[in-house]
Amino acid sequence: MTQDILTISPGSRFRAAMMLAVVADALQIVVFPFFIEGAFSPADDILDLGVGALMVQLLGWHWEFLPSFLAKLVPGVDLIPFWTMAVANVYRKSKRIAVSAEESREQHPALRD
Repeated sequence: MTQDILTISPGSRFRAAMMLAVVADALQIVVFPFFIEGAFSPADDILDLGVGALMVQLLGWHWEFLPSFLAKLVPGVDLIPFWTMAVANVYRKSKRIAVSAEESREQHPALRD
């Protein structure tokens, strides 16, 4: 018995996470009357729990997701696209880490025989 594992490239993961974040934030802004209660809205809580779980699944755990989730508990704060900002910040940090790793590799090439 073999297991077929679907592997998604990091670029595709970030694109999927960004699309998910934009859709979740748009839902909370456009469908605002349903989510006005903040922490007291079960639909809002379910949406945020689901989005948070999918973000961790797609991108791994990042501290940027915690303030995004907690801010959604305050009524009226759903008008700020916290999920989109969190994914953009994770993407920015990952690019900065990749660039510094590449620069480090160029500055210290491996010794050859």
